[in-house]
Amino acid sequence: MFKTYAMLGLWTLLLWPQWSLAQATPARFTPFLPATETLQQLNQGGFIFFLRHGPSDSSKPDQVPVDLTDCSTQRPLSDDGRIQMQQLGTQLPVLIPKITQIFSSPLCRATDTIQLVLPNHTYTIDDHLIYVAALTTEEKQPIIARTRELLSTPPQAGENYLLVAHGPNLVEVMDYFPTEGALIIFKPSGQESGFEYLGTIELHDWSSLISTME
Repeated sequence: MFKTYAMLGLWTLLLWPQWSLAQATPARFTPFLPATETLQQLNQGGFIFFLRHGPSDSSKPDQVPVDLTDCSTQRPLSDDGRIQMQQLGTQLPVLIPKITQIFSSPLCRATDTIQLVLPNHTYTIDDHLIYVAALTTEEKQPIIARTRELLSTPPQAGENYLLVAHGPNLVEVMDYFPTEGALIIFKPSGQESGFEYLGTIELHDWSSLISTME
């Protein structure tokens, strides 16, 4: 799809320290936990969720070239990340029982996340959810546009949709770099680029939030 796929691994090696620094320094966007009222409404449908892939192994960066059909050429989930995604698979359905469509980045760390969290769900690979950090400004534009479109389009009545993609992609959309494994809740308005941010659930938040809903 993109001519720069062959350079994805090289760009990742160059840019990874910058994204790591972004995680360690104060973000321009300040996330917050979803309100209890929001959590109570999730099973009614009408929400879009953005899940950043699970914790990954930065000691195994994307190779040059990256082959989208060969996971061995890509940065994988870490062993601990896989365990955490399996745990998330027992927690997420408690608060969000209705996820009817899933859209995924083509990279294996995204599809592996889905298979660990929601193993019985089918999903659609969307090339326009690919990792943007390796792309030029021009090449990013269709990915940014597609992400905004998905966040802005209301699901069918009673349904929720899930996007599984990458932290840098959300930076391009709303200047927010979420941690790996974070779930971000949006309410689409149905208007172009129209959505409301309703909160973030990070991996360490799930148990306490579930307890408040019991």
